[in-house]
Amino acid sequence: MNNDKEKRDIEELEKQIEECKKANEEYLNGWKRERADFINFKKSEADRMSELVKFANEDLVLKILPILDNIYLAESHVPEELQNHPWIEGFTQIKKQLSDFLSKEGIEPIKTIDEQFDPNFHEVVEEIGHSEALAEDAKPGTIVEETQKGYTMHGKIIRPAKVKISK
Repeated sequence: MNNDKEKRDIEELEKQIEECKKANEEYLNGWKRERADFINFKKSEADRMSELVKFANEDLVLKILPILDNIYLAESHVPEELQNHPWIEGFTQIKKQLSDFLSKEGIEPIKTIDEQFDPNFHEVVEEIGHSEALAEDAKPGTIVEETQKGYTMHGKIIRPAKVKISK
């Protein structure tokens, strides 16, 4: 009789051990899943912060671009006889320095002239019909004039180019 009781006790203990093993395995797997979720969260937060830092200066750049626009406009109106004047060369050097600075910060101008119009990068301000001002082989939708430069920042469009296209 004592033997039967010991047998039942051993079976009960083995059953409890098995239940503990199952619970232990369940807790361990849950912990592993939570650990993996946490690691993924940390990676996504690091990526998000990296993107945030990359574009943190976008507002400042958008405030600088009109200054660069005015420099390009002034440069286009310099009389021929003053092209080699030291003051104009200094002015051109300022434009170059500003353009180089923006380029180092990941800001690049959008290509326009002779490119096909792309609404993702360009904004049409006028359509020009065929005339002597346009090349005869200009396909419809080809950009023939840029009225305002557009820019990308690390591949993201921060300002579309304003252009005139052929009809």
